[in-house]
Amino acid sequence: MADINGIPLAEGDFVESLRYDLGKCRLLKTDKGFVYESLENGRQVSWLQMIDASTDQQKVKKLLPQNGH
Repeated sequence: MADINGIPLAEGDFVESLRYDLGKCRLLKTDKGFVYESLENGRQVSWLQMIDASTDQQKVKKLLPQNGH
């Protein structure tokens, strides 16, 4: 699984959602599979719903730690 720029994603990563007005999210593994959970409203969306049909990558941008934080 990779973000829109091809950066690999793993459980626990923080991302910026490009769909569903989720804002900043965390990638979590649940009993139903991987989901993005919005830090702003708690809504969960399956990673399957975030697949970009043209690239097969996720419609999210991975948020990278800044300055070691």
